Amino acid sequence: MPKYSIVDAHCDTAGFFLESNDYDFFTRNNRHHIDLPRLKESGIILQFFALYIKDEYKPVGSLAYCLRLLDGYYRTMQRCPDDLQTIYTVTDLKKSLNSQKIAALLSVEGGEALEGELAVLRMLFRLGIRALGLTWNQQNHLATGIGEDNPRTGLTDFGKEVIREMNRLGMLVDLAHINRQGFFDVLKISSTPVVVSHANARSICDHPRNLSDDQLRALRDIDGVIGMSCCPDFVDPGHASIDKLLDHFVHVAETAGIEHLGIGADFDGIQDVITGLEDVTGLPRLVEGLSKRGFNREEINKITHKNFIRVLEKVLPDCHLPG
Repeated sequence: MPKYSIVDAHCDTAGFFLESNDYDFFTRNNRHHIDLPRLKESGIILQFFALYIKDEYKPVGSLAYCLRLLDGYYRTMQRCPDDLQTIYTVTDLKKSLNSQKIAALLSVEGGEALEGELAVLRMLFRLGIRALGLTWNQQNHLATGIGEDNPRTGLTDFGKEVIREMNRLGMLVDLAHINRQGFFDVLKISSTPVVVSHANARSICDHPRNLSDDQLRALRDIDGVIGMSCCPDFVDPGHASIDKLLDHFVHVAETAGIEHLGIGADFDGIQDVITGLEDVTGLPRLVEGLSKRGFNREEINKITHKNFIRVLEKVLPDCHLPG
């Protein structure tokens, strides 16, 4: 099987960096989906690390918890400087891709961490955050998540300010978990491409976290990318398989185009797994499946890494900025 380079746009592994008694990132640990040994086996050249804001820290305590997660991340990275490199700029990205190190990009999953302040966004940028998932499933200061029952509410006035400031700073807007109205509100405002880091096709699996065909086409029109998720509920509840996940890849390619398709596995953020995709080392099997479905090598390269890299090159700052 040919070896492909992989960009994975979402994992929740950083949450375990605070739980040293339960998790060792540096030792193969089958209780979780990702650790350094398996990451190095998987073909991943760039891993997004999401700092997920747990429900118990919403709305009070979100920022403090986010900073604890960030501290845990940096303390972990200090122990493997020869293996992983956190990227902040386009220059960092290019250097990392030309090295033997795995690139790492920091994201916050949940705009609650901003606590309604643009100053916090700017400070998180200074601390290395380069992507922000505006919502999880709830309503917050920025927008409405898919778990709410008020579908006509979307991006708030503060959320609009956040999008404009993220565009200015060079931060990637992530629309995973946002509701339909908020999704389209963001696309009207953002001056740079956005991503949906981990979701699938709603035409294949009717789950509210998945994107409808008109959303996929709208994402295409802003030159964005969707990362296909390995979460069984988003693939086919009760019957999820690699083959069924490949149906999602094919549908998105046919609906939005191969240039807007990527991988956002959601490892360490899901409880159940698909047979053959039990952890990050299963991703090459998924890539092999793309080949069997008729995608050629260049198309697979776009899906596995080139599409997300293209977007990052358009969004990230050229050099370190004060914010």
